[in-house]
Amino acid sequence: MKIETKTAKFTTPLYLESGRILQPYEIKYETYGELNEDKSNVIIICHALSGSHHAAGRYENEAKPGWWDNLIGDGKTVDTRKYFVICTNNIGSCFGSTSPMSPMYPSDEPYRFKFPVVTISDIVKAQKILFDSLGITHVKAIIGGSLGGMQALCYSIEYPTFADTIIAMATTAYTRPWAIATNKIAMEAIRNDPAFKDGNYTKGDLIANGLPGLAIGRMAGLIAYVGPTSMNNKFSRNYVETDGLYELFGRFEVEKYLEYNAYNFPKIFDPLSYLYVCKTMNIFDAARGSDKLPDALARIRCNLHLLSFSDDVLFFPQEMEEIYNIMKDMNMDNVTYKMIESTHGHDSFLVELDKFKDYVVDILEGKI
Repeated sequence: MKIETKTAKFTTPLYLESGRILQPYEIKYETYGELNEDKSNVIIICHALSGSHHAAGRYENEAKPGWWDNLIGDGKTVDTRKYFVICTNNIGSCFGSTSPMSPMYPSDEPYRFKFPVVTISDIVKAQKILFDSLGITHVKAIIGGSLGGMQALCYSIEYPTFADTIIAMATTAYTRPWAIATNKIAMEAIRNDPAFKDGNYTKGDLIANGLPGLAIGRMAGLIAYVGPTSMNNKFSRNYVETDGLYELFGRFEVEKYLEYNAYNFPKIFDPLSYLYVCKTMNIFDAARGSDKLPDALARIRCNLHLLSFSDDVLFFPQEMEEIYNIMKDMNMDNVTYKMIESTHGHDSFLVELDKFKDYVVDILEGKI
């Protein structure tokens, strides 16, 4: 599989939904496979909250491959022998695109809290500008899960003729109070951590010392992402063998798991970006700019395929079923809905591929 990683730089202003302007800005992106002559084999992949442009393959000396490597590659579900796949790092994220820690032109000082709040619509608009610059005006499919699914839905509504097919997984048409409350824990933990220094930390400090507030917030997220069924199956009530049961800070295996994953997270993900991306997720509403959700969904012209996961406790299956029911009530025949019986919670779209990969292949081949 051919992999290329690039950064596109734009000097023209990006007009944001808030009324603010981002100028200049950069988008880092990765491509897989080869673009055919008439540019008809393009598939866009949209990443989730903590994801990046590195969706598949493995860099030299990299311990783990890209976050959706089990989906994308030669001979895989999204077969890069047939398709040219593009994944961008979202504006506001911290893996190479313009973000709160990017220099605020013409100064070399980072934006920090002067960075504007961006919406899903802003992220998609920036991506669309990138694709236009590459001469890509129409794509075969767009696929995304969670925050990436929000982007996929946004494409279907705001750019209704851009894609033939859109597959949105484990997402919602508007973020409910439960998910907002989960993000609130993370945001408050970060803001009230002395090591955060009111946003005036240095990257070196985070790499060396971590940020307990972000780690604690990540724990809250992991509980929602992994879900109770997966935790029961993976950890049961097993206790860490080297810890005493009657030691106050002795740990169950699930506690050890949360500590390990959460306290490593600040070394790879920027806390200001986390605050901004949580805000982006919280304010998402596919009906923004319309009076009601049906008004927005009525604009969809592509084939929209919705996949939910039965034990998802971040974006519950009924949230995606609502989209389907509204469209069917309007006699729209360009939508399908499928709930996958899952055991890994919200993260099932990343790890339980065997349960839906054939379904995705059939969608891409036009059989569904």
